[in-house]
Amino acid sequence: MEDAINLKELLQTLKKRLLLIISITVLAGIISALITYFYLTPIYQSSTKLLINQTKDNQTTLNSSDVQVQANIQLIDTYNEIIKSSRILNEVAQKIDAGITAGQLNGQIEIVKSQNSQVVTIVVKDANAKLAAEIANTTAEVFQKEIVKIMKVDNVNILDKATVNPWPVEPNPVRNIAIALVIGLVAGIGIAFLLDYFDSTIKSEQDIERELGVTVLGNVAIIDDIKMEEMKARRAAKKQMVRSESLGS
Repeated sequence: MEDAINLKELLQTLKKRLLLIISITVLAGIISALITYFYLTPIYQSSTKLLINQTKDNQTTLNSSDVQVQANIQLIDTYNEIIKSSRILNEVAQKIDAGITAGQLNGQIEIVKSQNSQVVTIVVKDANAKLAAEIANTTAEVFQKEIVKIMKVDNVNILDKATVNPWPVEPNPVRNIAIALVIGLVAGIGIAFLLDYFDSTIKSEQDIERELGVTVLGNVAIIDDIKMEEMKARRAAKKQMVRSESLGS
C-alpha cells in the first residue's frame, strides 16, 4: 500500500511539474541545435583505396594462392605504419602546401584494413571538403612512389581515388539533438523532484498526517465568491417561491 501511495505521489509530482519538464527538455534541444548548426565546425571525409599485391620475390617461391594472400595481408600491417610515417607525411605536406604539418596530417589520416583482404583504405577528415580529398589522393600517390624506394617493391595499386564529399560527417545534428533531449528530460525530472522535495508547504490531508502525525477528522470546503453568490440567489429564489405559495393559499 505504501508503494502504491509513493508511486501515486511521484506521478502527481510529474504532473504538477509537467510544464517545467517539457520546457527544460525543449530548451536543451534548441540549445543543442544552435550549437550544432552555428558553432561547431563541420568536418568532411574522403577516402581512397589501395590494393596490396604480392611481391615478385614471393611469386616465385609461393605456390598456394591462400598462402600468397596471407603473405600479402601480413605486409599490410607494415605498410600501414609506413603510410603514417614522417617520411611519407612530410612529402605530402610539401605537395599540398596548405600550411599543414606532418603531425597534423597524422591526426587527420586513418588507415582502415579490411579483414582477410588485400585492400587498404586511407580515410581523411578535414574542415575543407576539397582539402580532405586532396590529402587522401596525395598520400596514396606519395606512398605508391616511396614504397618502391623503401622496400624495393612495386606492389601497390590505387583502386579508387578520393572524391569531394559535400556532406559533413561531423557533427551529427540528429544525434546531438536526440542526446540533448534525453539529457534535458532527465534534468527536468530531476529538478521537478528536487523542487518537490524542498517544498515544505502543507497542501493536503496526507501532508498533515505525515508531518504532524495526527489523523484528520474532517475538512472545511473552500467556496469561492461566485459560488457563494449562486447559493444566495438560489436561497432567495426558494424563499420567494415559498412566500408566493403562502399568499396564494
